[in-house]
Amino acid sequence: MINKNVIFLFLFTSKAILASSYPYPENPGDILITDEIKEAHFTLAKHEDTLLDIARKFDLGQNEILLANPTVDRWMPGENTKVRIPNSRLLPDTPHEGVVLNLPEFRLYYYPKPDKDQTRVVITHPISIGRIDWNTPLGKTKIIAKNRNPVWIPPQSIREEHAEQGEILPKIFPAGPDNPLGLFAIRLAVPGYLIHSTNKPYGVGMRVSHGCIRMYPEDIEKLFPQVKTGTSVYIVNQAIKVGWSNHILYIEVYPELEGNELDYEERLNKSLDLIELANNGQLPVLYGNALKQALQQSNGIPVAIFDRRFLSLVHHEL
Repeated sequence: MINKNVIFLFLFTSKAILASSYPYPENPGDILITDEIKEAHFTLAKHEDTLLDIARKFDLGQNEILLANPTVDRWMPGENTKVRIPNSRLLPDTPHEGVVLNLPEFRLYYYPKPDKDQTRVVITHPISIGRIDWNTPLGKTKIIAKNRNPVWIPPQSIREEHAEQGEILPKIFPAGPDNPLGLFAIRLAVPGYLIHSTNKPYGVGMRVSHGCIRMYPEDIEKLFPQVKTGTSVYIVNQAIKVGWSNHILYIEVYPELEGNELDYEERLNKSLDLIELANNGQLPVLYGNALKQALQQSNGIPVAIFDRRFLSLVHHEL
């Protein structure tokens, strides 16, 4: 006899595989993006899967898959283990244009300008960022050049670092799939910083670079022809995001980057400030347990904390 629940699970995940492009929210002021299936997505691990294999299949970074599945073993999840696949997220608090890199989220957002009669979308991919001793810089910059099959000339500082670890880097890495920059590189106006592919894809979703932004090879291959020279790039540090969708207020929380850690009270105060800002300067009566759980878990899953439709109903009845 066929298990209908397993079929339903498979159909869920079949659509999630391609979820790197999301419809832009229809209602003015809304910032939650999700695919056509609103419920949580899950997949079943195969015998040979690691969580990192599953993450790449669904265009997630290592951080996202681990945060969403804290009780699942990273290397041996086990056959038929149910693995959650995040399928919704709040847009960062930036202009909705160009490219946005939210570092604590380890994620890139791209807002392509739609052609006439074209539906507006948001394209998003996981990224790697700079290590704590090689921080990716914050601020607004822009794309100044694009290179296919780039050659990499390691800076002297990087060569010296590797030499101290007993690894002698060549002065020039020729173009090709073994090049640490991969096959595509997008140069930013900040000197020395790139968005590029990688020959170590399982590091996507981690702090592993010397400040550059790394992407899965298949993701940057799609993004590269879409972005143009001169495109704005916003690099932000937003571990807590708050925003609306269909009159419901959501919060989405990630662990802060090393060196920026907050204790629970600090995180709560910052969240309340963002909630007030999102609600026209007023602090509504929140779902307290949901807010507390979101702040404690910091798992990157959007959590509903207030519904203004219910408030309107109460006022009407009064």
